[in-house]
Formats: sequence, structure tokens, C-alpha cells
Amino acid sequence: MKAFRNYLNKIKPNFEEGGKFHAFQSVFEGIETFLFVPNATAKTGTHIHDAIDSKRIMSIVVIALMPALLFGMYNVGYQHYKAIGTLADTGFIELFAYGLLAVLPKIIVSYVVGLGIEFVVAQWKKEEIQEGFLVTGILIPMIVPVDCPLWMLAIATAFAVIFAKEVFGGTGMNIFNVALITRAFLFFAYPSKMSGDSVWIPTDSLFGLGNGQVVDGFSGATALGVASTASAPDGFQAFNWDMITGLIPGSIGETSVIAIALGAILLLWTGIASWKTMFSVFVGGAFMAWIFNAIGPDTAMAHMPWYEHLVLGGFCFGAVFMATDPVTSARTETGKYIYGFLIGVMAIVIRVLNPGYPEGMMLAILLMNIFAPLIDYYVVQSNINRRAKRALKTSNA
Repeated sequence: MKAFRNYLNKIKPNFEEGGKFHAFQSVFEGIETFLFVPNATAKTGTHIHDAIDSKRIMSIVVIALMPALLFGMYNVGYQHYKAIGTLADTGFIELFAYGLLAVLPKIIVSYVVGLGIEFVVAQWKKEEIQEGFLVTGILIPMIVPVDCPLWMLAIATAFAVIFAKEVFGGTGMNIFNVALITRAFLFFAYPSKMSGDSVWIPTDSLFGLGNGQVVDGFSGATALGVASTASAPDGFQAFNWDMITGLIPGSIGETSVIAIALGAILLLWTGIASWKTMFSVFVGGAFMAWIFNAIGPDTAMAHMPWYEHLVLGGFCFGAVFMATDPVTSARTETGKYIYGFLIGVMAIVIRVLNPGYPEGMMLAILLMNIFAPLIDYYVVQSNINRRAKRALKTSNA
């Protein structure tokens, strides 16, 4: 790395003002700061932030996502070989390799399209390239079905980066979670590729791995999909440990509660994610599910136990990695409780009352992204009013 650092120092003048490659200065700086920590600090008033702050945050979030991503790859292979009836004869390496080959192209497309747009915008605005898409780029493939076509993913990623991020001013200025906007675009533009039984399990051969026809009677529907179409309140499968381990159909990174919990522990231990937001999402979801259990409509989704709501679909993943996004969530301490609680409530409301969209978490978070600034405003105003009354009371005394 020292030799590479010396090489970058040698060619750096070519990309600075007056150099023959000055037009690509932001591209060079983006690569340099990704590989090496810049020797700089940022000072704002009495606050001093070292240059590694944003890079450290992005890196830790990516590391926290690794358990869910790696398990998701394994589960893709697991579901494929289960569908073709050869799971018992297939080893771990082959299962994981199949999933890796299925998921890796989506990660590549996400980064190439998203970072490509950010490089172009940075060049046009003559600004440095921000690290924000390092996390977004890996989140996007994790929250879509494995059978989502690459060209659709490319279009959705481009739409989200341009219209949900760059038009607002870039990293740190967006009001919506960019990864969720990508999924929302896919859901509303190409609904057949975001729902149904077939989108969650790949059935094609990949580089010689995985081959065969899906066995008769096999269903690739998600657990929430089954519950949403059940004709009777008790028409949904009972709780089983596959819901916790994640060996069920679903989006690539959203099925394993255990893998997501490992990421949550890292985020909470490092202080990057707010435990108040995360905890409140689960409380809100459990509360609303309990309400529907008591007085809800006579459907399987409404009568699903509260703990099943919390472990199925994208609820855990959304609570840990999406609701806690520091840019789009509430920032006041009291506001974090309110924001998280309402996300949990709205996710269950959408699941139960909208059979056409049994997931709910995506729309709940995007909806609360809109209201996060309003929540913070009223929390701050409440504090101001309370202190003003206290001061008035003290002065009168």
C-alpha cells in the first residue's frame, strides 16, 4: 500500500489545477479518499471532526450489513436447490456459490450505475465525491427479489440517485432514503417483478451450477404473501424457526433475523444507529399488531401474532438499517421515539389493511421520512415553550 500511496502522490499533480487531467480531479480524489484516509480536519465553530468520520461510519455500516448479505447469498442457493428437489444432495459450498453468482451482478450494477452518476455530478459541480453511496449501493441489492432483472435495477438505481438524492443537493441533503426509493420505483413501475411466487427464487442454471425443473407443488411465496392471500384467519402457517434463521423466500438480505441482529449489535455498540429509533419501531409494530389481534378484521394477516409480524418480511431489516438512517430520520432524542414508533405502527397498518401490498415497511419508512422534520420541529418548539414557561414562572416568583 505504501508503494501505491507513493504512486498516487506522483500522479496527483496531473489532476490538480493546471494539470493535464484537471477535468477528472473529483474522480481522482474519490478514488484516493476511498483507499486512504485524507489528512484533513473540518472545523465548524467549536466542533472539530477528523477526516475519517464519514468514512468510518460508512465502513462500519457496510461491515454490519455483511452477515445479512452473506446469509442472503446462501439462502438464494438454498431456496433454488430446494425448489428443484436436490437440496439433500447439495453441499454448503455449492449452495453459497450459486447465491454468490446470483447476487454479485446486482451489487455490481448498483455500484456502477450509482457511483457513475455521482462521479458525473461531482465533475459537473466541481465538488468532491461523497462516500454516501457506499452504503446505499449495497443496500439496494439486499432489498430486492433475487429474480429482479439487472436492467430494471439499473433504471431504478439511476432514478433514485438522481431524483431522490442529487436534486436535493447530494449526500446528507436527501429527505428520502435512496435505497427505499429504488425499491419503491421498482414496485410501482414493475409490480410483476416485485411480487408473486416466482420472483423470490431463481430457477435458472448459473455457470453450470443449479439445474433442473421446479418440483410440482412447490411454492416460492413469502410468508407474508401466504398470509395476505389466506382465506381464513387461521390459514397461515404457525411460527417456526426458519422465520428466525431466514431459510424462507424473501428479499436477498431481509430474511435472517439472526444475521440482522448481528449487524444491529455492531451499529449500537459503535453508536452509529440510535437504539431509541430501533427500539421504538419494534414497540410500535408489536403494539399495532396486538390492536389488530384484538379488534382487527377477520383475516389471517390481522390475526397473525405480533411476534410473527416482527420477524417476517423486511420489518427487522427496516428497523435496523433503514429507519435509523441519520439523514432521513428524526434527530431530536424525543423525536426518535415518536418517529420509530409511528414507523412500526404504519408498517402493520399497511400490511393488514392493504392486501395488495403485504410488506408495509418500505412505505411506512418513506412516509415517516416526510414527517421527520415536522416531528423534530414540534419537539424543539415544545422544549422552547416549556423553558419559556419555567423562566416566566421563576421571574414572577
